[in-house]
Amino acid sequence: MSYAVSKLPSKPLARTLFFRTLCAATESRTQKLERIADELLGLDKIERHDYVILLRHKLGFHRYGPAPSAAGLQSPSAAATGSSAAADAVKEKTAFDVKLEKFDPASKLKVIKEIRGFTDLGLKEAKDLVEKSPVVVKKGVSKEEAEKILEKLKEVGATVVLE
Repeated sequence: MSYAVSKLPSKPLARTLFFRTLCAATESRTQKLERIADELLGLDKIERHDYVILLRHKLGFHRYGPAPSAAGLQSPSAAATGSSAAADAVKEKTAFDVKLEKFDPASKLKVIKEIRGFTDLGLKEAKDLVEKSPVVVKKGVSKEEAEKILEKLKEVGATVVLE
């Protein structure tokens, strides 16, 4: 602050001109910002969206840029351990789909009855479902429930797999 005060002109006329130029520069900056704000408010919704994307791009804030990953910061051995842990998590599924591959034509009626037992389908819908085999008959069930359904359908002569 002392630097700015020491640089002030000592003559009154020069001091007045100096302050007017300083204030004019500040006012023009404020006026410029107000003009920009008014123009932005005059844009419609799509133009504002495009403007935001352009501004982020110009400032270097890319929405879809490379994301920082923890694997990139780890050592190679730690990254390998992390990937094997991820593979173990993939192997252990919690939700299964029961898929009817095929069935014995002689036991078609029994298969339809069993499917009606664990689904809330009517007779016609269950019959259509069985005739479309291979087809998924139950989605997203727990392992215990899927195994029970698998056993029941195998008992009546159907070939069933868990996915």
